[in-house]
Amino acid sequence: MTDNTKNHSPDPVDLEKVETLIEALPYLRKYAGKTFVVKYGGHAMGESHLAAAFAKDIVLLKKVGIHPVVVHGGGPQIGKMLERLGIRSNFIDGLRVTDAETAAIAEMVLAGSINKEVVHHINRAGGTAVGLSGKDANLVTARKVTRTKRDPDSNIERILDLGFVGEPDVVDVSVLDMFRQSNVIPVIAPIGVDAEGNTYNINADTMAGAIAGALKAARLFLLTDVPGVLDKEKNLLTDLTPQKIDGLIADGTIQGGMIPKIETCIDALKKGVDAAVILNGRVPHSMLLEIFTRRGAGTLVRRS
Repeated sequence: MTDNTKNHSPDPVDLEKVETLIEALPYLRKYAGKTFVVKYGGHAMGESHLAAAFAKDIVLLKKVGIHPVVVHGGGPQIGKMLERLGIRSNFIDGLRVTDAETAAIAEMVLAGSINKEVVHHINRAGGTAVGLSGKDANLVTARKVTRTKRDPDSNIERILDLGFVGEPDVVDVSVLDMFRQSNVIPVIAPIGVDAEGNTYNINADTMAGAIAGALKAARLFLLTDVPGVLDKEKNLLTDLTPQKIDGLIADGTIQGGMIPKIETCIDALKKGVDAAVILNGRVPHSMLLEIFTRRGAGTLVRRS
């Protein structure tokens, strides 16, 4: 007698999908109803396939009950526009010295073309995104950034004028609370205004950290161009606390441009954010890997 029974063994690919869902389920439950603030920038913004993948990730978060708030950068795009216009930029400690003309161009690029491009990608991926800047609904009232520099010869400190470079002073999240009760995903350009009506360009990491703190977000994500914080052998450090960070800065492991990012994470923790993550935005779906898998994908900074 012929056995006509077919082989109904599960497809390995299907099994892998099911196992992924099983692994993600506890995290879906943990973060349902929570707020994530995501700083989006770097090379990931300029590459269409990465921008599309990022947009899909943000839409997925909203669909599963997490409330994402996107804060984007745009330094390279501002630089290109200034170059096209023949305006030379000077930098102090990584911050662009910004006169009134440069501030107007920064606002045009950040709150205009870049903001609408990010909104477009999210809407195209099936979300409902709305573009804002810190000026809208009094979201971010800024104050002027000041820097001091000590003269190595005279040992005298002098104040450096960065022009219209600001930092968040007051964050009013009323409008974001309204969006939280809807299907709207806010996309925020790092522009603020002071009490006198002056417009300021704000570092996107700093802006995201301040908004995350005001929202008491469950997570602050800083998407960068590197995997996260690396040790001296270039291995990824996946779990850090402020105490560990102090030692890593002291021995030179954390240096350069990573220091202000780490400081942003620590400041966000002090303001009530549960944890912050620095990860590589050039890796597709890195944020989802960090959130929904045991291994993670970046450097997690937590209180203790």
